[in-house]
Amino acid sequence: MTNSRAVLITGCSSGVGRATALRLVEAGYPAYATARRPETVAPLAGAGATTLAVDVTDEESMTAAVARVEDDHGAVGVLINNAAYGLQGAVETVNLDQARAQFETNLFGLVRLTQLVLPAMRAQGRGRIINVSSMGGHFSLPGAGFLHASKHAVEAISDALRMELRPFGVAVSVVEPGPIRTGFGEKINATLPPAADSGPYGRFHAEVAARVSAAYEPKFTNMVLSPEKVARTIERAIHSARPHARYPVGTMARGAITLSRLLPDASLDAVIRVVFPVPRR
Repeated sequence: MTNSRAVLITGCSSGVGRATALRLVEAGYPAYATARRPETVAPLAGAGATTLAVDVTDEESMTAAVARVEDDHGAVGVLINNAAYGLQGAVETVNLDQARAQFETNLFGLVRLTQLVLPAMRAQGRGRIINVSSMGGHFSLPGAGFLHASKHAVEAISDALRMELRPFGVAVSVVEPGPIRTGFGEKINATLPPAADSGPYGRFHAEVAARVSAAYEPKFTNMVLSPEKVARTIERAIHSARPHARYPVGTMARGAITLSRLLPDASLDAVIRVVFPVPRR
């Protein structure tokens, strides 16, 4: 079997997924750009990508996508697990069915797609798996417990995969960006429980929504990343002869991750309480 350079990317309807697909097409990779709704990735076909409908919570669509790449190239050479979404709200108020659905996309969809590509990757003796996490994979903010829990889980799965797959020539890396200039802030704020269902957390939820909106405003001081910068980091991880286990992206991510590693829990909690809203009696 020849070594495949084909790249399968999830979550390409916008943001990091779209920017990554465009960058890799320009670099000469056979890029397969996927999203739940095929019309959202149709413009990428004009740029040279192959577009497919993939819902990472749907086994049939994932199996079909992997089969298509393997029919064309023998194996998926690089898998970029990017599809994810955010759920926000104090833990006490979040609907657990919605929390489970988020884990189906952010974690179990990632794992299942990885399982599907691995047999052919192992057969060719090489491959790359890049899981897009976030700086929130190292700590949790109040109001984002379930989102950050899913990212912690991605980090843990990636650590296990990295060690399990190394003997087969498959490298696993995690990309950990800070806030990205996309519609994410607006989308995650829309998942906050209605004020009528927030009980003692109503004021807290309003403050969280305001803080998140401010974090994604297009101004220099908030250090929001462009999707293209994250895409450049993903390409660097693909090209590296010795890829890192983790790639923090941006000044905010590097600083926050370093603090989370160095500070005692009580000190880290104190820092977070200063810069982020917390509930009050």
